[in-house]
Amino acid sequence: MTAPTPASAATREAYPFALTELVEHGVDVVAIDADLSVSTMGYQFGEKHPGRWLSVGVAEQNMVGIAAGLAATGKTVFIASFAAFLPGRCFDQLRTSIAQPRGGLNVKCVGSHGGVTVGEDGMSAQAIEDLALATSLIPFDVIVPADFEEAKQALVAVGHTTRPAYVRTGRPKVQGIYSRGYRFEIGRADLLRAGTDVTIIACGIMAGVALKAAELLAADGVSARVLNMATIKPIDREAVVRAAIETGAVVTAEEHQTTGGLGTAVARVLAETVPAPIAFVGVDRYGTSGKWDELLDYFELNPARLAAAAREVIGRKR
Repeated sequence: MTAPTPASAATREAYPFALTELVEHGVDVVAIDADLSVSTMGYQFGEKHPGRWLSVGVAEQNMVGIAAGLAATGKTVFIASFAAFLPGRCFDQLRTSIAQPRGGLNVKCVGSHGGVTVGEDGMSAQAIEDLALATSLIPFDVIVPADFEEAKQALVAVGHTTRPAYVRTGRPKVQGIYSRGYRFEIGRADLLRAGTDVTIIACGIMAGVALKAAELLAADGVSARVLNMATIKPIDREAVVRAAIETGAVVTAEEHQTTGGLGTAVARVLAETVPAPIAFVGVDRYGTSGKWDELLDYFELNPARLAAAAREVIGRKR
């Protein structure tokens, strides 16, 4: 198992390396796949630790039940499939078998191929509801890493907790943001760029897009702060409040619909603390087939749209 070059790697590629690291740390890990282990990369862990991995075939709902049983015996269980299927196909099982018992069983859900960048697989495979579903499960932590290094660290971090979690990973190889010196913490945002006029709060692949948008804005004399809010739940309330106070305007950016994901979480914090003008950039229509980078432009998940949203929300400052 050879690690990819972090400068250009898919977040899904981090999965087997994180599982292996957890085993090396003494965590009693069991990983389960449902037919798509070549896509989730779970098979690589299975080749290295065959006694800790199994595939149940096209049976995502049964996979959740098996995971619940193993977690009830004290195992740290990871389950993986496409985000359209996990949580999409098995939300009821996640709710009744993982979220409700004992205040949440120790099962970590890895939703691979999240968002529209699943690409040519088309509309039915493009999960733009998964974060809304996952955040509605009361005891779940919900995390959307921005690159390979953050994905690996996030998966290791949730593996060291006993709470259920949902971690979304992606299909495309993306430009790395972080080096190995980075330290991910559940519930903590990371400041990617300082700014005073507006804050762009992004997650996943949109963190890199936000940095490019900030460069466009800088060329027009607009100072944009960029926060990578990888943890959507529990959200870093302090970072959101500080952004509202210090920059006075907020834009959220996510590869997800604008209801139920990052934008909703940020808006709630602002409503409860320091109201500030906010704009939401996301995907609020169903998709189509295409190359992943072309789809980002098709859905206007690009620097130009983020920059336009930033200018608009700055105009609403008091």
